[in-house]
Amino acid sequence: MEEKKLTEKESLELISQMIRNTQDRMERNSGTMFLIWGYVTIIVTLLVWVLLLYTHNYHVQWIWFLLPAAGLFLSRLHTKKEDRHKTVTTYVDRVVGYVWAVMGLLGFCLSVFSIFSPLYGVNFPILFIIVLIMGSGTVMTGLVIRFKPLVYAGIICMVLSFVFPFLSWFVQMPLFALIFVIMMVIPGHILNHTARKKNIN
Repeated sequence: MEEKKLTEKESLELISQMIRNTQDRMERNSGTMFLIWGYVTIIVTLLVWVLLLYTHNYHVQWIWFLLPAAGLFLSRLHTKKEDRHKTVTTYVDRVVGYVWAVMGLLGFCLSVFSIFSPLYGVNFPILFIIVLIMGSGTVMTGLVIRFKPLVYAGIICMVLSFVFPFLSWFVQMPLFALIFVIMMVIPGHILNHTARKKNIN
C-alpha cells in the first residue's frame, strides 16, 4: 500500500496542530510541572542558604539532594494523576520531554561534581551553570510550544546568570531562588491563568 506524501502546506498544518495539542495539554495541566520544580528549587535553595548562614557547616550542601528527590516524587504523583486524562503523545511532547531529561541529568551530574570539587581545590561555579542550563531548557521549551512567557523568562534568567561569578555565595543563593521564581513559577501561574480562562469560556 503506497503511503500518501504530504504537501508542504499539509506538513506545516500537521506540525502546527501538534504544537497546539502540546500547548493545550500544558494549559490543561495548569503548568503544574513548572510550579513543582520551581517551588521545590526555591524552598531547598533558601533552606540551604539559611542553614549555611547559621551553621557555617559545609555538610549542609548535602540538602541539595532533596531537590531531585522531592521534585521527582511530586512529578511522579502529578503524572499518575494526569494519566487518567492522557491523550496521544505527539512528537512535540517527546521533544520537550527529551529536552528536560537531558537538562535535568546534566544538571544533576554537575551538581554532584560541584559538591566534591572543593575537596580537590576546584572552585566550580555551579549556580551560574545550572541557571544557564535551565534557562536554555526553558527557552527551547517556549520556542517549541510557541509560548512567549517561557521564552522571555528563560532569556532573562540566562542573562542574569552572568552576574553570579561576581557575587558572594551569600547573594548568589537568594538570587538563584529569585531566578526560579521568574523562570518556573511565574510562567507556571500564567499557564494556570490561561487554563482557567479557557475553562470559564
